Order: sequence, then structure tokens, then C-alpha cells
Amino acid sequence: MKKLHSFHIPVMGIGFTADTPLKVSHLGIDSAISLVDDILLEKLRKMYCKMFDLPYDEIDNSEPDFRAKRITSYLDMIHEVTEEKFNQLKDLNKSCTEELKHYLNLLPSTSEMKSQFVNAISETINLDKAKKFLSDNLVKGSIDVNIMTKVDKDNYKDKTKLPVEYNDAHAALRGYANSNLNSSLILSAGMNPHLFSYLENFKDFYPDVTGYIKKKVILKVSDYRSALIQGKILAKKGIWISEFRVESGLNCGGHAFATNGLLLGPILNEFTINKQVLINELHDLLTKALTAKSYHVPEMPLPVKITAQGGVGTAEEHEFLLSKYNLDSIGWGTPFLLVPEATTVDNETLDQLVKAKEDDLYLSDISPLGVPFNSMKGNTKDLEKYRNIDKNRPGSACPKKFVALNKEFSEEGLCTASRQYQHLKIMQLDEQGLEASAYNKALDKITVKSCTCVGLGTSALLKYNLDTKTEGEGVSVCPGPNMAYFSKIMSLKEMTSHIYGEIKGVVSAHRPNIFVKELSIYVDYITEKFNESPTISNKREEKYFVNFIENLKEGVKYYENMLEETKASFETTKNTICEGLEIELNRLKALRAKVDEAILMTS
Repeated sequence: MKKLHSFHIPVMGIGFTADTPLKVSHLGIDSAISLVDDILLEKLRKMYCKMFDLPYDEIDNSEPDFRAKRITSYLDMIHEVTEEKFNQLKDLNKSCTEELKHYLNLLPSTSEMKSQFVNAISETINLDKAKKFLSDNLVKGSIDVNIMTKVDKDNYKDKTKLPVEYNDAHAALRGYANSNLNSSLILSAGMNPHLFSYLENFKDFYPDVTGYIKKKVILKVSDYRSALIQGKILAKKGIWISEFRVESGLNCGGHAFATNGLLLGPILNEFTINKQVLINELHDLLTKALTAKSYHVPEMPLPVKITAQGGVGTAEEHEFLLSKYNLDSIGWGTPFLLVPEATTVDNETLDQLVKAKEDDLYLSDISPLGVPFNSMKGNTKDLEKYRNIDKNRPGSACPKKFVALNKEFSEEGLCTASRQYQHLKIMQLDEQGLEASAYNKALDKITVKSCTCVGLGTSALLKYNLDTKTEGEGVSVCPGPNMAYFSKIMSLKEMTSHIYGEIKGVVSAHRPNIFVKELSIYVDYITEKFNESPTISNKREEKYFVNFIENLKEGVKYYENMLEETKASFETTKNTICEGLEIELNRLKALRAKVDEAILMTS
């Protein structure tokens, strides 16, 4: 069925959207659950089973395949409860009349379905006809799940390594595949060939004779090349990509995967130009793969959606991206952290987010995955980390070990934020005999890591007063830079009205345009990268910096031309946008001069 909303709520952290579908799916809004933390999901399942009077049998660690079973059970519970809520809306149950009004009020004023329903109700008092209209037209929000492909830790039993299908991401995939959900699996953070191959084992990921896929695959990508490569790999296995979810490399929440200076506008333009070529190429590969498997082969290419997310903050930007690049949906993540009706954030963290300014939000090195991570200064998990350092006991106890992926000291893997790993690494550092400044710099690189796999889920436990004895009470939070421009707690209605341009005053008047903000973050990023060691020692470094800077300059040129051609959008802010682009272009020219000077020094 056609989507009624033009936005979706992306996965945020581990716990912030863990139960978002329970809050918004029956209202027609798509959202996503992280499958990293099965322990958290089990605690939430127990709570919700009690709340909704559902049977609950604990799945503990002694049970074979407990991780996959916990995930399946949690997703089935979410499915059951949201189906019941949604069916009550369609049944015009008196107790749900207010919820039905809420559903309709959240839709934009331009919604055809909304006006059709009002007309249908005003023209007839026939209850059966009204119910049929709702049954035919109400749409439930998709309950999608997210797997970070690289968070795929090996698992052991009695010191014996288990087969690869018991790895964390594999077990999470199996948990989703065995669930009753009809939705999408979002694969993020790049390629995992073993995991991609594992998809082939589950029939729900293949199209049936009508072309229907019960469990679709979404690839979260940062550029067209990545989409094409990964799409081809999966198509050769008979797996169709139903959506390419393009995320800004740096102007986003959570982990940030910087492109080589490629900006969101030019990237989306490349998708727009090449979409049909991409679809045809993937269809040809899919056809061969399905034929080889003796599965049904669709005669025509299956639908492919292109969506975008990362840094969108106004209705004008939202509408512009949809129309300019013919997108199917826009992801609104960070602002929804301020909407308790949609996300789960503890009160202390929520208060910090409301007060956060530009300087409070930064691209950090705290992630144990070794990937830049958007964070907020003063979060309670970082404060806990600093207290441990002050006590000369750096590192976390590492109770969950989801990112215990480093095998430098142990075949079973250690998390680089763990106390055990940092102790061993500091011992190693002590033996090097470095002078004080070099030693302190190296020490900071070790101790900066924070226990995000616990911290990103703890907020949900605190919000619901659940046991945190194992986890502690420290919260990691990962808003994007956009958070600085949203400074109040909002209702779901306020947020959707803001997205659709029906109210004013939600976002700061000083907020820079999405394209300018992303560009400035990229210029900051590459400038800091160069300043870390302002020399060019080899051709590889030379190529990296030159290409990065030139790609950004090309991006500026693209935006300047785009604004010249754009008549209906950004009319009141066009001059400000152009000024912002000019400032960043001058910064790039200055940086390029420094890089060229460093190249000359090398040669």
C-alpha cells in the first residue's frame, strides 16, 4: 500500500528507537529497531508482556541460540501489539476514536486520504462503509530492523568457537528472518560477505510469484558507488535491494562514514540520473541468480526506493529533496530524540539534548569500532569514563561485549573501550619510553574510547525504571549536529506539523541550510585531518587530500548552479546560502594552498 507519510524515523543508537514502532507504527509511521542488544530487547519484552497481559517465558543464556530467539520473540511481540492497535483503528472501535483522530491529524493537510475520509464520513453514516474505507486506505507504519554488518562478533561456548551462524550479526539476521514481521532489514556500515551470503538461507527475502517480498532489504549507503557494488553482490545471490537509503557521511547522528569529499546533493543527483540503469543492471543479475536457484523470476524489475537522511531540519529542505531528486521518503532522526511520543530517552539526557548548542555536539573518537562518532559533551557515560580515568582504572567493565572485536591480545576478542584491553595497551605503551607529550597523546587515544554498546541502550532502561545493575547508569547519546537548532521537547503532532511546514518556530532562525552545514562539517573534518600532521609523506596521502578537497570544491560548484536554476525553493535564504558556500570555498582554497606547499616540501 502507498505510504501516507513522506518521512521515516531512522534507527537511533541502540535503545532510543528500540520500541518506537509500538508508539508510531499503528499511526502509519515507519521506524527501525536496532538488533545489537538482545539483552535489552529481552528486558523490554518482559516489561511489555506484563503491560499488555501477554505470556512471557524468559529466554536465558543457557538456551541454545538464545540471541536469535530473543530477537524473534521481541519482534513477534512488537508485531502482535501493533497489529492489534492498528486493527482497532480500522474497526472504528469507540475506545480508539481519539487514536484515529490522532492518526488523521498527523497527516499533512494536503493528504488525499485525509480529505477523502472526511468526505466519506460527512456523506454517510453507514458504519460498514466507513470501516471499509479505513480498511482500504489506512496504512500501518513499517517495523524495520537495523543490523550493523561489521558488529558480528565471534561467539564461544566452553572456550570452543561456535560456527559463523552464531556470530552476533548472523544470529540477529536469523532472529529477524524467523519473526512474523513483514518489513525491511536495513544493512548498514558496509559489507560483510559472510552475512550477505547468509541471507540466501531464508525464503522470506526472495520474491514470490507475484513479486511480493515479505522481508525486503534496505542498504544504507553514503554514495552511489557503494550502492552499486553492494547491490550487485546481493543481486548475484538472488537478493533484491528494495531501497537504497542515502545518508550524509558526516551530517548525521551516530557513526559517521565520511565520503571522499562527496556531498549529499551531488550524490543524490547521481542516484537520480542513474536510477534506471542501476535497476536494470541489478534486475539482470537477479534474474540469473534466481534462475540458477530454480526460484520464481520476476518478468519486470521490482520496485526500488531511493531515500535520504542526515541533517534535514525544515519543511522547505524536506520538500526540496523529495521533488528535486524524486525521493520516496526523508529520514528525520535527531529531532525525534526530542519527541517522547516517538523515542525513548531518559529525562536527564533529554534535558541535556534540549540545552545542547553547536559547541556541545562534536565528531568524536569514542567509538570502539574506530569510526568517527557524533556525540554530545557531558553525556553521563563519558563522565563515568573520566571518573574511571581519575581513579587510575581506565576502561569499562564490558558487561555485554557486543563490540569485543579486537583480537590483538585475545583470540576471543576484546573491546577497545574495555578495562582489560586498555590495561594491556597502556602496559605496552609504558614500555616504549616516550617523552611526556608523546606519551600523553598516545594515552589519550587509548582511554578516549567509551562503552557505547552499553551506553546507547541504557537510556531506555532508565526511562522505564528497569534494572541497570549490570549496565550501570551511564548514557551515551549520539545526536547529529542538527540537534543544536532544536531546543524544546515536542509532541508527535508538533514534529509532523513542522516537517510538513504547517507550524513555525520549531527550529532556530540561525540554523544554516542543510547543504551549507554539511559542507562546513566536511571542511572542518579534512582541515583537522591535515592539521594532525601537516606534511605529505607519500603519493597516497597526496592523492587523498587533493581528491577530497577538489570533490568538495566541485560540490560547491554544483550547489551554486543548482541555486541558480532553482526558482521556487530557498527564495528567502538563497543569498545566505550563497554566502555560506563562498565562505567554505575560501576555506578550501586556503587549505589547498597548504596542501600544495606540503607536497612541494616533500618533492
